[in-house]
Amino acid sequence: MRVDAFAIRLRTRNSNEAADLGLRLCQATAGPVYRCYLPVLAVIVVLGTALSGIAVWLPSFFIWMAKPWMDRTILFVLSRAAFGQTTSPRDVWLTQRQVWWAQFFRTWTWRRLSPWRSYTQPVYQLEGLRGSQLRKRLSLIRSGKTAAALGVTCVFSCVETSFTIGLFSLIFWLAPKGFAPDWQSLFAGGNLGTGFNLATTTAYVTALAFVEPFFVAAGFAMYLNRRVQMEAWDIEQEFRRAFPQ
Repeated sequence: MRVDAFAIRLRTRNSNEAADLGLRLCQATAGPVYRCYLPVLAVIVVLGTALSGIAVWLPSFFIWMAKPWMDRTILFVLSRAAFGQTTSPRDVWLTQRQVWWAQFFRTWTWRRLSPWRSYTQPVYQLEGLRGSQLRKRLSLIRSGKTAAALGVTCVFSCVETSFTIGLFSLIFWLAPKGFAPDWQSLFAGGNLGTGFNLATTTAYVTALAFVEPFFVAAGFAMYLNRRVQMEAWDIEQEFRRAFPQ
């Protein structure tokens, strides 16, 4: 890897600074990120909605399970942005085998429950390791950093939950006087109960659409920072820029 090709200035940062770098990277590349991510999210929402006939809670659960798979698209865009490359939906489509279908089963199963998935996802997706090499690499990357990575997951989970509740509460805040639904109706069956489940899913998807790219970016930047700490990328970057070949 040519570290001098990075578009960001590498240096050793603490975990909070690294996460902040990820947020700024996501802000700077918001256009490409959302142009590539939102169509993927839309497909998942459509598939999830199709499950509502089986059980009203299935759409939200399906979308929740799909988050690590959708994160792969976000990480692909961010990893290219770190090298100053702009990504279009066509680029994602042309590399769909790598982005969407590689490690498909584990992405949809046990890795969904990883408490630090945004931090370790780059190892799975970008380094191309398997078997014992992958396990050793993950152990090295996680060493001493799991608390910070878990903290990022908890913070963004709280943000996402707060955002969802806030959006859902608009039903009560903006309803005309005398037409606001009561809380008992929230758990009622029939059409009204179905309507509330639809409102909940809509609020959750909206929160997910906004928050998830920043969550992935924070974990990615923490991963890059860990590589800087382990492999002195910052020093190599400065030398290569000072003495180009």
